[in-house]
Amino acid sequence: MAIMTVDVSVACPTWDADLPQAAALAERAVRAAEAALPARAGAYEVSVLLADDALQRRLNREWRGHDRATNVLAFPSGAEAPAGGPETVRGLGDIVLAHGTVSREARRDGKTLAEHLSHLVVHGFLHLVGFDHEKDAAAAQMEALEVRVLHGLGIADPYVPRAAAPAASQATEP
Repeated sequence: MAIMTVDVSVACPTWDADLPQAAALAERAVRAAEAALPARAGAYEVSVLLADDALQRRLNREWRGHDRATNVLAFPSGAEAPAGGPETVRGLGDIVLAHGTVSREARRDGKTLAEHLSHLVVHGFLHLVGFDHEKDAAAAQMEALEVRVLHGLGIADPYVPRAAAPAASQATEP
C-alpha cells in the first residue's frame, strides 16, 4: 500500500478569494485519481500549485515553448522508485493551475470553478502517472478514467457541453 503526500500551495490569492476551499478540493481530486489506479508500492508525493496566469505563462514558455497561459501543466518527476525502501518518498511531480484561465474556461463551459479545478487536477495527476492524450486511443482511455474519477466526486462528465452559468454562481458553489 502506498502512502501519498499531497502538498497544495496557493501562490495566487484570487484562488482563495474565489474558491476558499480550492486547496482542499485539489487534494481531494488527487486522492480520488490515485484511488482509481492500481496500488503503488512505497511512499510518494504530489505537489499542486494554484498559480496565476502570469506564472503559468512563464512556466509554459520556459518548459514547453508556448508563450501563453494554459489551464494546467503537469511536470512528472521522471524519477525511478528510490533505493531506500518503501519508507523513502518518491516525488511523482508537480501540477500547476492558472486561476484566470481556469476561471474563464469554467464560466465559458457552464461549470463551477470547483468542478473545473477538480477536473484539471485529476487530468494533471493522470499525466504524472503516465497517461497522455496524444493519440485517439490514449485520449479515450484517459478521458474515460477522468469521467469515472469525477463521477465518484459527484461531478458531471466534463466532456459533455453545458450552458454557460452566471458568473456569480462560480464563487459560491462547493
